[in-house]
Amino acid sequence: MGYFWYVSTNHKAAAELQKRFDDSIAALKPKVDSAQWRADSIRLAQSRDSQAAGDFVAAATGQEQLTYVENNLMRLTFSNKGGWLKQVELKKYKGPDSQLVRMGGSADDLFSYAIITGSGQSSQTGKLFFNPAVVNKTADGAQTISFQLAGPQGKSVAHSFVITPNDYLINARIDLAGADQLVSQQTLNLNWNTLAAAQQTDVNYERTQTKLVYRTGGQYDYNTAYNGVNETLDKPTQWVGLKQQFFNSTLLCSNNFSGVQAEVLAYTEGDTANAQRVAFMKTTGRIAVPAGSNASIPLQIFYGPNDYYVLKKYDNDMHSIVDLGSGMFAFVKWINRWLILPVFEFLGKLTGGAGGWTILLLTIIIRLLIAPLTYSSYLSGAKMKALRPEIDALKAKFGADQQAMSMEQMKLFREAGVNPLGGCIPALFQIPIFFALYSFFNSNIDLRGVPFLWASDLSSYDSILDIGFNIPFYGAHVSLFTITACATSFLISIYSMASTPDTGNPMMKYMPYIFPFMMLFIFNKLPSALTWYYTVSNLITLGLQFVIQNYIIDHDKIMAQIKENRSKPKQKSKWQQRLEEMQDSQRKIEEMKKKTQQGKR
Repeated sequence: MGYFWYVSTNHKAAAELQKRFDDSIAALKPKVDSAQWRADSIRLAQSRDSQAAGDFVAAATGQEQLTYVENNLMRLTFSNKGGWLKQVELKKYKGPDSQLVRMGGSADDLFSYAIITGSGQSSQTGKLFFNPAVVNKTADGAQTISFQLAGPQGKSVAHSFVITPNDYLINARIDLAGADQLVSQQTLNLNWNTLAAAQQTDVNYERTQTKLVYRTGGQYDYNTAYNGVNETLDKPTQWVGLKQQFFNSTLLCSNNFSGVQAEVLAYTEGDTANAQRVAFMKTTGRIAVPAGSNASIPLQIFYGPNDYYVLKKYDNDMHSIVDLGSGMFAFVKWINRWLILPVFEFLGKLTGGAGGWTILLLTIIIRLLIAPLTYSSYLSGAKMKALRPEIDALKAKFGADQQAMSMEQMKLFREAGVNPLGGCIPALFQIPIFFALYSFFNSNIDLRGVPFLWASDLSSYDSILDIGFNIPFYGAHVSLFTITACATSFLISIYSMASTPDTGNPMMKYMPYIFPFMMLFIFNKLPSALTWYYTVSNLITLGLQFVIQNYIIDHDKIMAQIKENRSKPKQKSKWQQRLEEMQDSQRKIEEMKKKTQQGKR
């Protein structure tokens, strides 16, 4: 306490000294009217923009006018500055602030491309003011929004958008009259910047789920954006986007981008100034403009949810944005697509929503599917338990001679017809299912914002206590479902160890207890849907262990079968022969070492 008081006192004194120094420097500087400085800066920028506008100088200045359009799923805001879509609000989803999820609309968002405005002059369309929007409605409920930028000698730039009912995909088109005079080398260099704002409570976890996504060369691909990305796509690119945990912003080109340069800026946990920013993407795309005086460039814009079935209907690989398995675990996406997702959708209809009860039913179905593997594992454990007295006798006989003990133990297993790995192999087949569910619960938007028991959102962790400070590798909160998952895993470990012979390996002895403790740190930040699933699965496992081992497995029958196996002639497999040869060679080497050491003594 005395040390902290001393350091604090010196720190305050140093801070006061620094403040006096800064005040003295500030007093020597000429006074600047900040309001006047900003006004002068704005006028200077407007002057530069007017000069660059050339033939379109009338559009260099103006007043921004917003136009609002909506369908069943979205509210859209268009701006005449740049003549483009400014912001999208999703009606079915709410953010952490309880307001509709908003995509776009920040000062950093941009859609623009360069046009030739005069001899040696060019300007970005994002800086020009188009004519006020014209909105038309058709009989089928679709709405068309049009902006026009007129210039001399028949030159013009027009942007039009078509919004259809019950669809997140917006059809857009750029029409250039006098295209051969507006763009150089028949190429449109398009700049698209988009900011991914936080849509989840846990911003840091959302950042880990963020990716740069694209379809290039006819195939879907992605780059994890957590640490930033700089990607050059040289092949024809159908679309490029920024994927968050549950939403994505994607720009599609019907005639393909001839090349794309995409850079994603990632924000870190300690960056308090950008605490509500997930990632920022800057994209430059090259589009070939058809030859002739008039050209039309069709585009599409998607601001919406990472819903597998919504994206699947577009038939352009956008459904791959939903991360149901990627990287080294990409193979589990087929388990999710063909099994987990359809079953989950069906159960959701039965329970009236994708809540905790749906996960409970899903867990029961999965455990029924792997029941044969579970039974095989417990049967193998029962056989090992039956051999425990003989294994203990071997330990007493050979003592510290692990080599001889191992050889005799393998001989015992072979005579009894017991596979020592029989309990492990079935468990290995369950690992892909666990990784499939890990990806599924991280990506299923139907779980977003759904409460269950004490969890307010099954797509995020269920905090029952905010600690107030961060514990390394654990976090600053306590997740109750994580505790229940770890506690039930610990009970399974105790039960399993009680029925498993001691191998004599200290690490193997304590590993079943270490794993549940490690899970406490690994699972604390994961979605509560996953930890709830794990809790239910563990409870079912405990129940199955008790029922199978006490009411289904006949231990007397097992002993009789072991006795019968011992009476049968044995034929060693090639693997067993090689293993015994290796063990015998190692035993001889150990004996020679002992004799050599005794001879030296």
